Amino acid sequence: MKLPPRVLTGAMPVQARGSKLARGLLKLAGWELAFDGLPGKQGVIMAYPHTSNWDFVLGLLAKWAFGLNVKFWGKDSLFRVPLFGAWVRWLGGVPVNRSSASGLVADTVARVRAAQAADEEFWLALAPEGTRAYVDGWRSGAYHVAVQAGVPVGLAYFDFGRKRVGLTCFVQLSGDPAQDLALFADYLASCRGKRPELASPVRLKT
Repeated sequence: MKLPPRVLTGAMPVQARGSKLARGLLKLAGWELAFDGLPGKQGVIMAYPHTSNWDFVLGLLAKWAFGLNVKFWGKDSLFRVPLFGAWVRWLGGVPVNRSSASGLVADTVARVRAAQAADEEFWLALAPEGTRAYVDGWRSGAYHVAVQAGVPVGLAYFDFGRKRVGLTCFVQLSGDPAQDLALFADYLASCRGKRPELASPVRLKT
């Protein structure tokens, strides 16, 4: 895939030691992995396309295979369920109130900045489509988190056409959504989801 401008190149300073078991399971299922490390201790990972429940399974196995300690947004109600809530937290879930998009972004930016001040890791990973069903664009929350916190975006993909899970492209955003999403679309154009007809266009929802 073609790398867009403003891509962060060179040796990735943050390396991780992943799970041999997770890598073995993915290899046994015929999946290839592409990952060379992270450009820093904080950032946002956007995974695309999200068209099937299998994406969650692949995402978890890839997280463990890559050795990533990533966070993801989850409905706050999920965390109130005994045992299940604790399991979701263990996976990296961060409880959020989805009814307040601006509050969600501000709260997450504050968490990123706190991690920056403490020199701690905080990577937020999510599928910006927000659903497995077809939608006419991406939700904007994660994009605004990256812009406001000044952190890079990593473009992760589930390519069922080539059976490859990858996270090798990291972009420093310009702050112009149309320009940035056009670059994302160019890079992700060849990725095919489990159900290609459900993949949304790579643009922010209006």
